[in-house]
Amino acid sequence: MSASFNTMQYNNCFKFIMLLGFFSITMLARAADPVDRIVAVVEDDVVLSSELDERIRTVKGQLTEQGTPLPPDTVLEKQVLDRLVLTKLQIQMAKKTGIRVDDESLNQTISKIAAENQLTLAQFREVLEKDGYKYDDFREDIRNEILVSRLKQRQVDNRVFISDREIDDFLANMEHQGGLEKEYLISHVLIALPDSPSAEDIQQTQQLAEKVQKELQAGGDIAAIAATYSDGDQSLEGGDLGWRKYSQVPSLFTDFIATMNKGDISELIRSPNGYHIIKLMDVRDGEALSVSQTHARHILIKTSEIATEEQVIERLHALRQRIENGDDFAELARGNSEDLVSAADGGDLGWTSPGDMVPEFDNEMKALAPNQLSQPFETQFGWHIVQVLERREYNSTDDIRRTRAREVLRQRKMDEAQETWLQQMRDEAYVEYRLEQK
Repeated sequence: MSASFNTMQYNNCFKFIMLLGFFSITMLARAADPVDRIVAVVEDDVVLSSELDERIRTVKGQLTEQGTPLPPDTVLEKQVLDRLVLTKLQIQMAKKTGIRVDDESLNQTISKIAAENQLTLAQFREVLEKDGYKYDDFREDIRNEILVSRLKQRQVDNRVFISDREIDDFLANMEHQGGLEKEYLISHVLIALPDSPSAEDIQQTQQLAEKVQKELQAGGDIAAIAATYSDGDQSLEGGDLGWRKYSQVPSLFTDFIATMNKGDISELIRSPNGYHIIKLMDVRDGEALSVSQTHARHILIKTSEIATEEQVIERLHALRQRIENGDDFAELARGNSEDLVSAADGGDLGWTSPGDMVPEFDNEMKALAPNQLSQPFETQFGWHIVQVLERREYNSTDDIRRTRAREVLRQRKMDEAQETWLQQMRDEAYVEYRLEQK
């Protein structure tokens, strides 16, 4: 692989995918190998030895670039295989529940990745193929990442509800804690329990957690230890949870963080999923309160017994083309949108803050420049096209506090719900490992 793509282009591609909430991507081509072996059976799919080897090479490159010490090959192999298994299960569930990614949406996403790399789509494809990547395989990797993201939105994100009472209680608690604006850099290790653990399972898991805790207390590198032992989602990123305000720290850890100093290692924290250990890496003052608001308008059309999903999408494409050709958005919204409240105002949604809309709608608006029209996209309410009219920085402290509190509570609930959902999916699936045959 050339140095130019491995640094700037790959990093920008990876960062873009993470902003959309995608899982880590296998960038390398899957070479046809007549003696390729199956290393895991995942329901009605398999993980091939070539897939695992290429993903391991990608992860090793990422860990080396981050300066994270590599765990033993056998440990890394198991960590990567577990992640591939979870990805396969999610892709299967997405397809079984009818989630699809059409070619137009896929092409748009790849064009955005190319733009992040300051390349045209043709140039980006040329760079991929020059460095030995198969473009068709790359497209399917991106399609699968979008499938997984949409599945998570449907199964987890859209089921999270935050009440005004929760926001009131949260803000009152933050005021009581003081230092509402402080931010914490946290690293995390999870030693997971199996589903329905026996007393022996619990004892063995606790013993391993105590061993890991002692290694950390003796000055062990938490990034290397997390990569070696942790079952958490960030294990291959060295357990790094990133900078978080106190309000954004998972609720399981908040009582511990409040009394910890920089460099402290927590006691074992028990949850239904296993034993957690956190290390407080750093603390800093937070940024001033401000929020970016978006003024947008949309057209909503729902599927029904007489309007299939394909027909609804086709109708929205036609409306979008009419708007691009100069027809008035407001008039088309009044005559076509099934959001009766906004339709009366020409589809106008007014000024919205992050978290006011469901995640899919927020994500679509976030990706648009002023006056740009989205492609048709789906939420729990139906299918939409949206146009961003303008943006502004809004600095009403009370409103911002409530908006941010809603975001924080939603993210906290989504993180906890996703962890439980993934564990349940894995426990209920048929998975057969065949690493010893590799």
